[in-house]
Amino acid sequence: MIARIWHGYATPQNASAYEKILRKEVSSEIKNKNIKGYKGLQLLKDEKPDEVEFTTILWFDSMEDVIEFAGQDYEAAWVPEAARKVLKHYDSRVNHSKMIYSTL
Repeated sequence: MIARIWHGYATPQNASAYEKILRKEVSSEIKNKNIKGYKGLQLLKDEKPDEVEFTTILWFDSMEDVIEFAGQDYEAAWVPEAARKVLKHYDSRVNHSKMIYSTL
């Protein structure tokens, strides 16, 4: 399995707005793409005094499935306009890591 890992940062005031956009809009938009090998999404949240860091992990069976989702420039971040409006800053590139062990 391949983890597609991305970070976005919001002000404490905009954190819940971003979380809502991700849960309701982004998650369903990704699911509706019906990408073969797409396994799901995880959202991690780290609240700091001046900003909230979100780590998004999308899971795919293979790099071919990642490329089907993201295109040939598969390391480019996909950040919908609604999310861009509430995020303070975000990674323009993503990291891909291969899962080699899990107890989940």
